[in-house]
Amino acid sequence: MRTEHAEQVLAIYQLGIEEGNATFETTAPTWQAFDAAKLSAHRLVALDEGDQVLGWAAVAPVSDRCAYAGVVEHSVYVHPDARGRGVGLNLLTALLDSTDSAGIWTVQSGIFPENTASLALHQRAGFRVIGTRERIGRHHSTWRDVILVERRSPTIT
Repeated sequence: MRTEHAEQVLAIYQLGIEEGNATFETTAPTWQAFDAAKLSAHRLVALDEGDQVLGWAAVAPVSDRCAYAGVVEHSVYVHPDARGRGVGLNLLTALLDSTDSAGIWTVQSGIFPENTASLALHQRAGFRVIGTRERIGRHHSTWRDVILVERRSPTIT
């Protein structure tokens, strides 16, 4: 993922936000805020043959405490027109290869229970459900549950 992909990445993020089951966010951030929050070594885009962004994946540290140096939270978003073609699984698999190579031992995410496609994708990629955080936050005036999923690196002990 490079700066030249910024507009398309943020547009895909906004589409996911507008669908209502991807995140607590209500608008996509600026590129500067996005860029500052995500680890530069683990940002990926899937491009079509015309260099249009089909989807993206990125990670952010869960904490700045040294004990959590190998733990990240990830996001993966696919343009609605590109869904069902393996883009999400390819992005997530490549992201996990990248984090494994860097010594990151835990990749986690919180997923709304209604986002069944994302839950299925994560199960296919080797994530496990840790539990449900009930009524963890309000989203458009409604309390929402979040299912916490994680994937532990099989190469890091």
